[in-house]
Amino acid sequence: MRHLLITLVILASVIIASAQRQTYVSAAFFTTQNAIPFEKFSGLLKETIHPGLEIGYGRILKPKEKHEWFGEVKMGYFYHRFVQHGLPLYLNFGYRYKFNSRLAAETSIGAGYMHSIPATAKLKLNEEGEYENNKGIGRMQAMATYAIGFSYVLNPTAAKTIRVFTSYQQRLQFPFVKSYVPLLPYNSFMIGLIKSK
Repeated sequence: MRHLLITLVILASVIIASAQRQTYVSAAFFTTQNAIPFEKFSGLLKETIHPGLEIGYGRILKPKEKHEWFGEVKMGYFYHRFVQHGLPLYLNFGYRYKFNSRLAAETSIGAGYMHSIPATAKLKLNEEGEYENNKGIGRMQAMATYAIGFSYVLNPTAAKTIRVFTSYQQRLQFPFVKSYVPLLPYNSFMIGLIKSK
């Protein structure tokens, strides 16, 4: 896990330090459901809502007229009722295809760190035969993401553009519970804003 954190810090430094590139900040609200990839899309909006918030800092790595590559550092919080509070921190690399000056489609992959804090009591039996709190500060875990989505630029002629986006993200959290659920998949639906700097 320590090697993963060191790699994340190095890659994030490269994204932030690369000069003469367009940078932006982003913020998104999302709802999430645990399910295998692409299984519960309709359930994201009509079943129990597991809310989350994510912020990010990004840089256009290779801009072109019709497309661009981008890199992002993202962090967030989500609550999965009865299961956990999740604190993801990850790097995201993606590709955006521009249909015109306003509308674009994009896809991205990411990997990083997830801190998982149990959402319910976690107890253990002590020497006196009584249960005591064993929740601790949570667990260090790894995560990987894949996302597809669309975005729309509100005013393409502005010096600092604002882009509204929506995306469907598949997140894998591991190891979740080694004995019976080593890999926990999540489907998320995100809506947010990207503001260029």
